[in-house]
Amino acid sequence: MLKFIYDIRHFFERHGFYVSSRLGDKIGIRARSIRLFFIYLSFATLGMGFAVYLTLAFWLKIKDLIYTKRTSVFDL
Repeated sequence: MLKFIYDIRHFFERHGFYVSSRLGDKIGIRARSIRLFFIYLSFATLGMGFAVYLTLAFWLKIKDLIYTKRTSVFDL
């Protein structure tokens, strides 16, 4: 059972949206502190922190798709 939990954690850490690490790099705070903030916010607001996290993940993904660096004009 414990291995299953670690496998889930490992999956989300490797294939996550990197919201915490990108915000941490931008603001200058450790990603662990931002993750803890989202966890506490989720408990305090009954899941609203998770909704904020998903909104930020969606926004960052759209931003990455729009501002993708293309090497030539024919990459469109």
